[in-house]
Amino acid sequence: MTNSRGQKDESHLVELPDHQELLDNTDWASLQTPTGTGEFLPAALARLLDADPVVRAAAVDNALGAVTHQNTIYEATVPVALYVAAILNHPATAAGDFRQEADRAPRYPTRAALLDWLSSTAYDADDECVAIGERSSGSAFLDECPDMRAFRDLRPAIYSAVHPLLGHHDANVRDAALVAAIPLAEHPVLTSHRGELADHARRLLTTSTDRYKRDRVLEALKEWGHNISGLENSDDIAAREFHARRIAENWAGGCAEDPPF
Repeated sequence: MTNSRGQKDESHLVELPDHQELLDNTDWASLQTPTGTGEFLPAALARLLDADPVVRAAAVDNALGAVTHQNTIYEATVPVALYVAAILNHPATAAGDFRQEADRAPRYPTRAALLDWLSSTAYDADDECVAIGERSSGSAFLDECPDMRAFRDLRPAIYSAVHPLLGHHDANVRDAALVAAIPLAEHPVLTSHRGELADHARRLLTTSTDRYKRDRVLEALKEWGHNISGLENSDDIAAREFHARRIAENWAGGCAEDPPF
């Protein structure tokens, strides 16, 4: 069922485990990362809540970058994603992100950076990735990729943490929350949230010039059956046409994947 405009569906939202319990009770050393095991992760993840925003920014790269490589979901990626979701609403992820000096630009909020990572990870495990995998490996693809399956099973829990940030007062945070919510809402129990997300998508298109975020929400609206012709600006149209030309050129040059038409 699609929600009417402005109606929020809070069904299937769940309470996440406490972030400290996740940190303390996960056997990180037993989990695979791109370069080894995750024994370093407790200390690295704890720095995401450091009082110093510079330390937090470095932790985003050091901790989260260490469990993602070449669009692959690793064993350690799954509990890291749950931990990141659990700290999204922690005061430390917003505290001190904006300098008061008039001659210095504000820092990108740690909370938005965490949402960006969740978004990127969710797209690495979305339905399109599964479809591509099944075309090359058969219907048992997810059985052969248990870490991706585990992440996909966690989507309702992660969405529960992202959802409250869709109306955040900071545009960086609310736009990042929307782009993260879109692939998470592919989960069957979350499809009823798409009406609310479509409203947020239309709002983003009236306020944001970010090319990546605009492309993602336009793609989602089209996939959900909305007419986007009145929502695109000239830059959106130019980007879409350029992308279509690149796909056609790649296909003509022997692209291995089926073309999207």
